[in-house]
Amino acid sequence: MAHRVILIPGDGTGPELTEATRRVLEATGVELDWDVRHAGTDVMDEHGGNPLPDEVLEAIRETGVALKGPITTPVGGGFRSVNVALRKGLDLYAQVRPCKSYPGVRTRFDDVDLVVVRENTEDLYAGIEYEQGSPEAEELIGWIEAHGGRLAHRDAGISIKPLSVTGTRRIVQFAFDYARRNGRRKVTAVHKANIMKFSDGLYLRVAREVAAENDDVEFDDRIVDNMCMQLVQRPEEYDVLVLPNLYGDVVSDLCAGMIGGLGLAPGGNFGEGIAVFEPTHGSAPKYAGQNKVNPMAQMLSGMLMLRHLEEREAADRLEEAIAEVIHEGESVTYDMKPSRSDPTAVGTSEVADAIVEKLGVRV
Repeated sequence: MAHRVILIPGDGTGPELTEATRRVLEATGVELDWDVRHAGTDVMDEHGGNPLPDEVLEAIRETGVALKGPITTPVGGGFRSVNVALRKGLDLYAQVRPCKSYPGVRTRFDDVDLVVVRENTEDLYAGIEYEQGSPEAEELIGWIEAHGGRLAHRDAGISIKPLSVTGTRRIVQFAFDYARRNGRRKVTAVHKANIMKFSDGLYLRVAREVAAENDDVEFDDRIVDNMCMQLVQRPEEYDVLVLPNLYGDVVSDLCAGMIGGLGLAPGGNFGEGIAVFEPTHGSAPKYAGQNKVNPMAQMLSGMLMLRHLEEREAADRLEEAIAEVIHEGESVTYDMKPSRSDPTAVGTSEVADAIVEKLGVRV
């Protein structure tokens, strides 16, 4: 029986990337029933300035699985981020960003195999902000001072950092469940509890409580600045990292840099009964329609989707085909060549051709 999947091409380079990914996923032999839905700047005029139509959210809720291309965040008012709105609208509280080295990629590191699990709904990205000079900010500053707090300067904008017991418990439990399901050996909670006693301190306390309930998987914790140093010194000591929202965003980009950049960094966002897979990078609208950008992060996101659908054998074959193309170094885009001006670089669709051929289907 075919798996029904919502396919959101996105905008900018998104349609090219998702088309290349659709081709390689179908070449694995897995039956996929694509339900194409549109979101992004290209549909805003049709939906009253809304780049994320309600019908798209409803289709994902109904189906439970979506593969999404990059979407541009509109400049100016309205949506802060289409991706953030998608995560909030579907309560996609867990983001998974694997970072794995593939031979043939030019990088200072050659044996990285980490998974960053990032909490998606709380922390400084919760969007609770008060603009400098606004009546709300002035009132809040007055309340803080009346209750014993002190700002270094009163002409401040203010962001609120909520970390809850509920949010922390479910993201740390998700990390343990992910580690167990994927044969991972250790979970590391990352925090700044030495300074932020009541937010990160809560996060660390709850993480330790959850770890005690999952003692079949090794657990430790690291302060976030020390974690960044250790990642570039001895990444082999770490496996699954679980982090609050802001640290997860920063550390996942650090890890992506260790494996060659965002062009090789896939991602998945998970809620209760819902999963949306997408690359880590943006939509690169200046390259739209040029058949130029690297589709591998999108393809690897598709590989994660296959694993989620329990099509693990097909997922493994797709990952192996991508790894072979990377190692050979011929049918790769300009960003993966020794020189970005290398005339032998191929386009997005040609990368898909090479991977489809590796999978044993004639192009």
